[in-house]
Amino acid sequence: MNLLPLQPMKKVAFYTLGCKLNFSETSTIARLFEEQDYQKVDFKEPSDVYVINTCSVTANADKECKQIVKSALNISPDAYIVIIGCYAQLKPEEIASIDGVDLVLGASEKFKLLNYLNDLTKKSKAEIYSCEIEEADFFVDAYSFGDRTRVFLKAQDGCDYSCSFCTIPLARGSSRSDNIANVVKNATDIAKQNIKEIVLTGVNLGDFGKKVQHQKSAAQTKEKQETFFDLVKQLDRVEGIERFRISSIEPNLLKDEIIEYIAQSKRFVPHFHIPLQSGSNKILKAMRRRYLRELYAERVATIKMLMPHCCIGVDVIVGFPGESDEDFLNTYNFLNESPVSYLHVFTYSERDNTDAIQLKGVVPIAVRKKRNKMLRILSAKKLRHFYEQHLGETRTVLFEGDNKGGFMHGFTDNYIKVKTPFNAALINQLKPVSLKEIDADGCVLIRHLAKEIMPILNMNNPCPPPYACAEATA
Repeated sequence: MNLLPLQPMKKVAFYTLGCKLNFSETSTIARLFEEQDYQKVDFKEPSDVYVINTCSVTANADKECKQIVKSALNISPDAYIVIIGCYAQLKPEEIASIDGVDLVLGASEKFKLLNYLNDLTKKSKAEIYSCEIEEADFFVDAYSFGDRTRVFLKAQDGCDYSCSFCTIPLARGSSRSDNIANVVKNATDIAKQNIKEIVLTGVNLGDFGKKVQHQKSAAQTKEKQETFFDLVKQLDRVEGIERFRISSIEPNLLKDEIIEYIAQSKRFVPHFHIPLQSGSNKILKAMRRRYLRELYAERVATIKMLMPHCCIGVDVIVGFPGESDEDFLNTYNFLNESPVSYLHVFTYSERDNTDAIQLKGVVPIAVRKKRNKMLRILSAKKLRHFYEQHLGETRTVLFEGDNKGGFMHGFTDNYIKVKTPFNAALINQLKPVSLKEIDADGCVLIRHLAKEIMPILNMNNPCPPPYACAEATA
């Protein structure tokens, strides 16, 4: 009896650009491949298929995409190259022209990627499947898994806001949400995998509840009956998850009731990331943001009154058309005087199909770069000050699995980054640590394990749970 030789498993590798939402969707698509007997490998390894999930926020999306495609083909010259994500929806023809690309999928098609794969034969010209963005009106749930200690759980997609600088509504469509029952189910399933922390993600997460849907019943759209506050309260009851973080939320949607609830929550951590974009009301109006700086200041003040230890991150854009030196100084001084903890600074770049590109008062590139540098320096000062405020405290750290130069990292509930000598027994463990010093990398350094951990490490247990990781005391 002649047995046919077993065919080797096909391999697939993924590269993700951009936001946490992209990471959650990449991970979900990867699981679909694994269900079809593909072996997922690192992007730096030889593979039959390379999937690149793109972002429209990066200023040089085309250049970045070309470089990633080139690196993949240098490893596997005959590999099948697929481009998905926001940039693929916005400029499919531009991506299709990149040498070596075989398939380009838009917003609605990316979750059906396997349906578009044939025998993986390289194409002389890339195939494009990209719908009109109005057709991307259904919700597909997703969450990251297996790549890191915490999981990014998608609860909302799309945006109905019309900020003058933003292409995301053109890339992801209108605002729509999962339903609370399914988000809670996903969180419960994640908890069964011994994951300790979930980061809730979405394009405009605070808008959760608009067009509540699920993939299997996309036609059953209903008016807004669930709210983000409702979701927070339900997730706070999920057993097995120790921490929930909110990835980002607009200041006008971060209601006092949400802040007050999180201040006494069992599981939601004291950490908010709240986009500001500008500290000048003139620029906020030109951006078509839905708040003024006074509202932002009120939100921050309320948070700090109820949670003095809370970490607050800020998105800010420099160099928007019409931003004068006075406008920028208004932003700088507003942030300098505000008790926020760190900044994500973006340099404005012109985007096709946005209203901002038509505005007068273009800021020279050199000025944009100078303003960006000033705010990045301010951010480093703000972050160090925030860390220094908590030295001498004991806070709980969730340790991650990285090993960089013999050190591993973790974060406190209020997002203070901690490093300690690598110890595999600490991975995915929540441990109280004493915050004593800040090292040259800007992390809180824990030099030694506590003495009481040593007997635990010698127990006959394949995964011993250490009691603490803290500065040893004499």
